[in-house]
Amino acid sequence: MLVTGSNVRLLAEFKMEMQDVFEMSDLGIMNYFLGMEIYQCSSSIFISQRKYAVDILKKFKLESCKEVATLLAQNEKISKNDGEKLEEPSAYRSLVGSLLYLTATRPDLMFPTGLLSRFMSSPSNVHMGVAKRVLKYVRGTTNLGIWYLKTGGVKLDGYADSDWAGSVDDMKNTSGYVFTIGSGVICWNSRKQEVVAQSTAEAEKLLADLGQEQSSPTELFCDNKSAIAIAQNPVQHGRTKHINVKFHSIREAEKNSLVKLHYCSTDVQLADIMIKALPKSRLEFLRLKLGMSKANLKEE
Repeated sequence: MLVTGSNVRLLAEFKMEMQDVFEMSDLGIMNYFLGMEIYQCSSSIFISQRKYAVDILKKFKLESCKEVATLLAQNEKISKNDGEKLEEPSAYRSLVGSLLYLTATRPDLMFPTGLLSRFMSSPSNVHMGVAKRVLKYVRGTTNLGIWYLKTGGVKLDGYADSDWAGSVDDMKNTSGYVFTIGSGVICWNSRKQEVVAQSTAEAEKLLADLGQEQSSPTELFCDNKSAIAIAQNPVQHGRTKHINVKFHSIREAEKNSLVKLHYCSTDVQLADIMIKALPKSRLEFLRLKLGMSKANLKEE
C-alpha cells in the first residue's frame, strides 16, 4: 500500500494506527512498486521501469538484439490483412500486453503499442515483426524514464492532436493527448477517436485528489485552427451538424472556463508522438519535451 501526503506528522500517525490494527511493515520511502522504479531526492523524482523492460527482452530472447533508433518505419501503414496469420498467437498477445504495461512510464511507446493492440484477435507474422522492432527500440532505451523537477507552482497543460483517417482498415482517426505538470508528463493516451475534453477532467481530478486543485482554466494546445474555431463558436452550422453530441463537451468546457484552447504550431505539438511514427530527431525532441531522459539506476 502506498501512502502519500504533505503533512509528515499526519502520515506518521496514520501509519502507527494502521500498524496497531494490521500486521504490516513500514518500508520507508517508495523506491520500487509493481515493476516501477522510483528515485526521490530533494529537487526531483524520477520514475522508470528499467528492470521490467529488461525482463521483457529476456522473456522474448531479445536481450542481445541489435538496437534501433525509432519505433516504427516512417509512413508505414499496418493492416489487419497484412502477412500470414500466426498459428499460435499467444506469444504476440503476451508481447503486446507487456508493452502496454511498460507504457505506464513510457509515453514514447504509447502509439505503436496502441496500434499493435488492434490486431490482438488475429495477429500475423507482419504484426509480430513490428512488435519485435518496438522491442529492439526498447533494448536501446531501457534506462528512459520521466523526471519531475521541483518547481514553484502547479500548472496543468494539455496537448491534443489527431491524424486524418490513419487507420487503414476502417479509416478512423487516431487521436492522442498528453497532460503535463511542470517538467514532466503525467497523463497520456493514443487511441482511435478519443474525446479529449473528458480526458482533461480526468487529469484535473488527479490533481484534486493530491490536494492541488487548479483555479485557472487548463490550457489545451491544438495545432488545428478550424477545430478551435468550431469549439469557440456557439453557433451550430452545417459543418458541425454531423458531430456527435459528446464531442461538443469541449465547447461546454471552454464556455465554463474549465479549459482554454490555444493554437500551437505542429513543431511544438507534444501530442504528435501519440499519433504517428516519427523520425529519430523528432522522437528525441519530443521525449525531452515530455520530461523523458535516461538515468543510470542501481540494479534492483
